[in-house]
Amino acid sequence: MAPTPPPARRPDALTMEVVELIGDVVARFYEDYEEAAGEHALTGPQARLLSLLSLEPLPMRKLAQRLKCEPSNVTGIVDRLEARGLVERRPDPDDRRVKVAAATEEGRRVARDLREGLRFAREPLEGLSDAER
Repeated sequence: MAPTPPPARRPDALTMEVVELIGDVVARFYEDYEEAAGEHALTGPQARLLSLLSLEPLPMRKLAQRLKCEPSNVTGIVDRLEARGLVERRPDPDDRRVKVAAATEEGRRVARDLREGLRFAREPLEGLSDAER
């Protein structure tokens, strides 16, 4: 019989405060991201996928892993972005049986505008000089 593990210690007040603050930061980021996405008539998942593809073309399966969702969900998101001319499907140069999704020029422009529109990080850093950043 395995020994019984000792009871888990309750986190101290400082740890709990840090966890709560991290939660606040994450919530604020998502609110700002959703608002910026909406300004481009995108949902949050569409904006996140477009942002990933603006960096590099990715196979659908890898997109699903990065977005932590099912490949069938990614297919629907890519379909909608493709219909708007923001994304295109291409054969993978290493394995032509595999399709990769890639941001179009317009998709990269929208992704750039979306990043530049995020107030979450920009506002707190505005008071800092370039050297301080």
